[in-house]
Amino acid sequence: MAAQDARKDPRDGGAVKALWRYPVKSMAGAMLDEAPVGEGGILGDRAYAAIDRASGRVGSAKHPKKWAGLIALAADFVTPPQAGAPLPPVRIVWPDGTAAVSNEPDADARLSETVGRPVALMAERPETVSVERLDPLADEETIVDIGALMMAGRFSDYAALHLMTTATLARLAELRPDSAFDVRRFRPNIVIASPEGAQGFVENGWVGREIAIGDDVRLRISDPAPRCSVPTLAQEGLRKDPHVLRTIAAHNTVAVPALENEPLPCAGVYAFVVRGGTVKKGDAVRVE
Repeated sequence: MAAQDARKDPRDGGAVKALWRYPVKSMAGAMLDEAPVGEGGILGDRAYAAIDRASGRVGSAKHPKKWAGLIALAADFVTPPQAGAPLPPVRIVWPDGTAAVSNEPDADARLSETVGRPVALMAERPETVSVERLDPLADEETIVDIGALMMAGRFSDYAALHLMTTATLARLAELRPDSAFDVRRFRPNIVIASPEGAQGFVENGWVGREIAIGDDVRLRISDPAPRCSVPTLAQEGLRKDPHVLRTIAAHNTVAVPALENEPLPCAGVYAFVVRGGTVKKGDAVRVE
């Protein structure tokens, strides 16, 4: 009966299973039990980025030949960020367990050695924002610049928040059991445990609608989230796997409103904040 009831109530979106903040663009982030959400999303999310000293471009693993080294690193704030206060420095951890804090003199040098070019870790965006993205499905190497889509004041590619449901992850695992559709590949901010009975890419149906999370937070779901090559890259505990993207492309290529309804392989959705507040693990999700 419980599964039947969940299917009958289209407003039941499930509950928050996990919260993630990624202090440095393209590095692994940290799980949170609760998170303050404002107009820009989770406080401190994508607050820093590695900036190429020569070109001024924002480092992004969306161009793996240049920036795949970032995906192997993990970052978290040395102290929790506070609204209205200067950003605290971040502690970056390498795969061998060594670490550096961003305000230490040798931090940029170590990061430059890792990515193979001179970079500076910055919280202030360049005046002109340039982010290169490899089209992973093109027959020939095709690089496009998505800097114009980047959210004002942050290093997020587009929206304030990225959401993904367990129903989507489960469906992908069903479609290709040999691949590991680990949530870390997709780097969402909010993972939503779908209600019993929910199947398939359920968040596709949320695009253009609002959702409520807990008592305070309201989000507008703007677009399905197009996938790049990042989910296919190797990272801690996960091997390189091009079938991750191929599976999405074969089974969930949908129109993306922000890109003139171009059909693209998507998993998860993007959201903008209608009303902020605090999101906690276990908060109910309702589709308005």
